[in-house]
Formats: sequence, C-alpha cells, structure tokens
Amino acid sequence: MTDPIADYLTRLRNAIKASHRIVEIPASNIKKEITKVLHEKGYIQNYKFEDNGPQGTIKIALKYNPTTKQNAIVSLERVSTPGLRKYAKHDALPRVINGLGIAIVSTSKGVMTDKEARVEGIGGEVLCYVY
Repeated sequence: MTDPIADYLTRLRNAIKASHRIVEIPASNIKKEITKVLHEKGYIQNYKFEDNGPQGTIKIALKYNPTTKQNAIVSLERVSTPGLRKYAKHDALPRVINGLGIAIVSTSKGVMTDKEARVEGIGGEVLCYVY
C-alpha cells in the first residue's frame, strides 16, 4: 500500500456512505493519532485499538444525528500525498470553511489540528481536511 492515510480516509468515507455504525481499519501509529484527533473534535463517537495479529486494527464507531440520520463527517479530503507533500508554516496553515472544519496537521510535536498548531506556533505537513 503506497498511501495508508488515503486508505484510512477512503474506508471511513465508504462506511459513511453505506451508513455503517462501526468500521474496522488496519492500525498504524499515524492512523491512531488521526483517530484520536477526530474523537477529540467530535467527528466520531468512539474508537478502540485492538492488538490482534501483527498489525492490529482500529474499530471506529461513527457518529450520526439521531433524528436526521446524517453523519457528523460531511467530507474527508486528503491534501498531502506521497507524490506531492504539502507543508505549511504556522502563519500559513489553511482554514477549512472559515474555521468550521479542521485541517489535520502532522507536526514535530505530534498530530494536531490547524488551530492547535497555530496556537503552538508550529507548522507541518497538512494531512487532510475534515468537515
């Protein structure tokens, strides 16, 4: 697999379109960190890391509105790819829908949102947009 983050986002996107409650994704450290950020910001309901086999899996419980049955995640968009990395300084970090969405950034202090990176004063690789 050449782009595990794109695979992670695609699995989430497909589960949302199929209205699944739970999605299982092969684990890696970067995927675990992205999952933690999505949970902290309220885009997913819950997650669980399982250590079965050599790689392990991430079980993610998706969050839906109980009345409209609409998912909390409207769009997942990959920004930086293995063929074209996108880096941004702290003052040039992108704002997703004027601050309503988040950009997940991989920095020297770990994976965090664009808002947290701006406060910390550090830039990094812009991984994806979520709104």
